[in-house]
Amino acid sequence: MKTAVSIPDDLFGEAEVLARELKTSRSAIYARALAAFIDSHDADRVTEAMNRAVDAIGSETDAFVAGAARRVLETVEW
Repeated sequence: MKTAVSIPDDLFGEAEVLARELKTSRSAIYARALAAFIDSHDADRVTEAMNRAVDAIGSETDAFVAGAARRVLETVEW
């Protein structure tokens, strides 16, 4: 997909240098940078989804689950 974006001149210059050093295109540099930025926010997305799930089902403690978890933890060597 082609798109046009505005970036500061100094950042553009650094991307140009990096593209030459890596023997790749500016497009590849920008695509990799955007992918890394998106990846860095994935944890936030997962946390938000988990929070929505907990909100939807509630956070009351289930006695059976709590007991089972306790029994498992008692058998685990720390």
